[in-house]
Amino acid sequence: MSTRIWIKNPLAIFTGTEQDAGGGLVVAGSVVTELVPAGGKPSAPVNETLDASQHVVIPGLINTHHHFYQTLTRAFPSALNKKLFPWLQTLYPIWAGLRPEHVAVSTELALAELMLSGCTTAADHHYVFPEAVPDGIDIQANVAKKMGMRVALTRGSMSLGQDQGGLPPQSVVQDEDTIMAESERLVNRLHDPSEGSMTTIALAPCSPFSVTAELMRASAELARKQQVRLHTHLAETNDENDFCNQFAGQRPLDYMESLGWLGPDVWFAHGIHFTPGEMRRMGTAGVGVAHCPSSNMILASGICPTNELEQAGVHVGLAVDGSASNDCSNMMQEVRMSLLIARLRYDADEVTHFDVLRRATQGSAACLGRTDLGTLAPGKQADMALFKLDEPRFSGAGDPLAALVVCGHHRADRVMIAGQWKVKDGQLAHADMADIMHRHTQAAHELTAQWR
Repeated sequence: MSTRIWIKNPLAIFTGTEQDAGGGLVVAGSVVTELVPAGGKPSAPVNETLDASQHVVIPGLINTHHHFYQTLTRAFPSALNKKLFPWLQTLYPIWAGLRPEHVAVSTELALAELMLSGCTTAADHHYVFPEAVPDGIDIQANVAKKMGMRVALTRGSMSLGQDQGGLPPQSVVQDEDTIMAESERLVNRLHDPSEGSMTTIALAPCSPFSVTAELMRASAELARKQQVRLHTHLAETNDENDFCNQFAGQRPLDYMESLGWLGPDVWFAHGIHFTPGEMRRMGTAGVGVAHCPSSNMILASGICPTNELEQAGVHVGLAVDGSASNDCSNMMQEVRMSLLIARLRYDADEVTHFDVLRRATQGSAACLGRTDLGTLAPGKQADMALFKLDEPRFSGAGDPLAALVVCGHHRADRVMIAGQWKVKDGQLAHADMADIMHRHTQAAHELTAQWR
């Protein structure tokens, strides 16, 4: 029989539902089985009890867009203070030197960093496949399984190199037959569509300006055939929109729609520069957007119109984006950043801490097509993060849940994924963070040595 765990009497709890859970919740196996009302007790005996009276409990945060390998090029000197295109052109030659061990340790570090911040599911957009690393997604899947992290791995691609007018060097682009064959292989090998799945695969050409129209269309057709999701960068900067107009004669969303890329199985990264009419078309189609506030600020890309997108019916999730443009992988910090940047666009009462927590959980789950994640409710996966308010920054806080966001929490005390504790007392339960950081630092120095 499954162990039944009562997370008892939390200091505060955000379930994403209207149900009273002041008395906590019960987990059995990998799922939540019961929400306990304030002053109540579980309806059936439990095997374990965790006193959560010092914890704020929330659903596990869900990161909808990342580039794990970029943890190796954080705050890289020659890429600092640049706009998107020159930033990419500076870093592409470095990323072209990736080897299998670089992909493995960068994935391990990124997942550990995310997990410690309260994240339980992470989508990664890996699109750099130099000859030395044709199996980058397989490597990531193996690391995620070892870490016990829930992942949505998106098979990225680039087919337009500098010789064809694109941005990346030829050494990191692939021919389209290889891309399509690898995409199909990965779906068949790794994609698990079942409820409670730990690994899913999506198809993710990097951007409209880094692949051909034929590859975009073929990827959409294969995704529909295999019933997996589609992902790409879109409308991140005005420069990107102008570039799309020049090479395609259309705005990015029009171009993507002409290639079969508007539907409920699609989510775009960034989604900043859309017109009101475009947002209405996206909402009608059921599209999602991964909002990347810190990255958008670092690259001065703009402010995502999150409220207008949601009002139009678009699913809005949250993402840290790559660690070369964030420059960290902390989802709890990203929740706060999403609130602060929204206050530059909207009035103070138009975006609340409830809104940003909802986007980082339910909204993100919707982007990834996961109906089993994003809330703490009976039958949902037992993915949750527990935070203590025991640092000076929280002293005197009147509302524990609001304090989690506005006072700037950044490290979970406990994290559960599929009913298993992965973080205890603020430390990884099954991995040595110091060892991961040592190996990761060595890999970063090795990768970037000739470019420093």
